[in-house]
Amino acid sequence: MTTGAALLVVDVQNDFTEGGALGVDGGDAVAAGVTRLLRDSGSDYDLIIGSRDWHDADGDNDGHFATGEPDFVSTWPVHCVAGTSGAEYDPELDTAPLTHHVKKGQGAHGYSAFDGVTDDGTRLADLLAGTQRLDIVGIATDHCVRASGLDALDHLAEVRILTDLVAGVGEDSSRAALDELAAKGATLV
Repeated sequence: MTTGAALLVVDVQNDFTEGGALGVDGGDAVAAGVTRLLRDSGSDYDLIIGSRDWHDADGDNDGHFATGEPDFVSTWPVHCVAGTSGAEYDPELDTAPLTHHVKKGQGAHGYSAFDGVTDDGTRLADLLAGTQRLDIVGIATDHCVRASGLDALDHLAEVRILTDLVAGVGEDSSRAALDELAAKGATLV
C-alpha cells in the first residue's frame, strides 16, 4: 500500500517525561504539542504510529538496565517496564489518532523504533512500506529519536524531524544528534 505521509511519535511515555525514571525537560510540552499537531493536522497523515520502550520485567534486558550505578550511555536505571505506568503514554498525548503502536526494547536495548513490532508482530519498516514521507517527533532527541531517524533514512525517501516537537537529555548531545540526522539526509523542520 502506498501512502503519502506518516508520523512517528517516538517514546512519549511517562518514564521519559518530567517526573519519570528518565524524565527529560520539555517532555510534557512535547506530548501536548504532538496532541495539538494531531488535532490540527492529523488528517495530513495516512499512518500515525506511536513507539514505546517496552522492556521485559524479568532480567536486565541485555545489559540495558544497570546492575549498579548506570553510566547513562549504555546502561540505564530501570525504566519503561512492560505493563507499568512508566511505560504508558504521557497523559498529555492524545493517543486516539494513533493508527499503530510499536513496542521496542523487549529483551534488548531497543533505541530505534525500527527495532520494534506491533502486538501482531508487524515490523515498523513493513508498516511504512510504500510511504513517501515520514515525520518524526518525540523523546529523546539524542537517543531514540536519533536512532529511529537514522534507521528511517535507510527505508524512506524523505524523513523530517519536527524540531519543535522533540526533547532531549542534553542540549549539546541533542544538537549533535540533529546535525547528524541532517548530514545523513533528514530535513529539520
